[in-house]
Amino acid sequence: MRHEQQRARTGGRRIRAAVRALAVALLLVTAIRAPAAAADSGFTRFIASLWPEAQQAEVSRATFDRATASLEPDYKLPDLALPGRPPSAAQAQAEFVQVPADYVKEATIARLAAEGRRLADQHRATLAAIEQRFGVPPEIILAIWGRETDYGRYTLPNNAIRVLATQAYVGRRKDQFRTEFILALKILDEGHVALKDMRASWAGAMGLTQFLPSEFYQHAVDFDGDGKRNIWTSIPDALASAAQQLKHKGWQNGLRWAYEVRGPRNVDCTEGVPEITRPIGEWLQRGFSLARGRVLSAAEKAERASLLQPEGIYGPAFLVTRNYFVIKEYNFSDLYVLFVGHLADRMTDPHPFEASWSASTQLRTADVEEMQRQLTRMGLYADKIDGKAGMKTRAALGAYQKAAGLKLDCWPSGDVLRAMRR
Repeated sequence: MRHEQQRARTGGRRIRAAVRALAVALLLVTAIRAPAAAADSGFTRFIASLWPEAQQAEVSRATFDRATASLEPDYKLPDLALPGRPPSAAQAQAEFVQVPADYVKEATIARLAAEGRRLADQHRATLAAIEQRFGVPPEIILAIWGRETDYGRYTLPNNAIRVLATQAYVGRRKDQFRTEFILALKILDEGHVALKDMRASWAGAMGLTQFLPSEFYQHAVDFDGDGKRNIWTSIPDALASAAQQLKHKGWQNGLRWAYEVRGPRNVDCTEGVPEITRPIGEWLQRGFSLARGRVLSAAEKAERASLLQPEGIYGPAFLVTRNYFVIKEYNFSDLYVLFVGHLADRMTDPHPFEASWSASTQLRTADVEEMQRQLTRMGLYADKIDGKAGMKTRAALGAYQKAAGLKLDCWPSGDVLRAMRR
């Protein structure tokens, strides 16, 4: 009997404990959901408040209501500033957190180049017409398509309207995304794409070649003649739109994007900034030599170029032309341009870069930001504090290494950061 009473008491305690645990869980759920519900009602009011701006942009009420019906924010997106929470960081882009060997991966380049050659043949007439109209080679356009969405194989994960509305509501760049949201509604209202097909990245870039709505209105082209600028499913429209964007940004017909070079042993990597340009012939006279014994014409030698050393004194080096910086306007990353340019080259030339990438490691974004702040305090750096080790950051780092008597390699390593901290 005593054992039965003990089991009964034990069972009762377990039941009471389970009930208490369930009650606590319900309270937690309620506490979590209540702010979200309040925030969602605020989101609904915010969306409604945008109707006058949409109306001024000549968006119909029917389109506005259809696009925003039952619309909910996506608080899981990066780059948000939610009340009561620290601002979330923008999603880490591979262009800024990977070392070159990982980003410009040979296996990926080879695969995309092979597919690019097949697509170049399949769309030969369209690509020829695009080049004739905009002056941009087929390989460059195909390489952008390959980099952005793997030639359309990559399915963009987000509803563009939801992304842009959320970023306009609680993003860290509200004003920019407010405009992008209105323009996205205008795109829908004009019938360029169906709402269900309007897919985007987390930052609102859309279509096969990744345009924000504002870029759509600046550069998109109806190249297939159906009356719509459909960068989502029309290959002619998407590729022609990318070509027009490059042309608008200053693409020069007949000019290469870059030349791989070997630098002299005493190369000054602090000269690797866009502001320092010399005729390619002068760079060659200073001890640089072209990779794989390339021979240039007199016109090519007269072209001005800047020095690019993506890994400082390690790995491949390049003399980059104006067209390099035009591609960089499409995506502000040296690695992005290297990927696109090299992929374009590989569609007609089987050779990889002559020099190999080193086994260097990439500092965390926060460490590069700290390095940029240190360099700014020293008066060596005057650009953005963004955690991205671009040309200007690497050159400023080299200037610090010179002043501190360190090895001059213009590469942001942990050793250099520790020296700065000391």
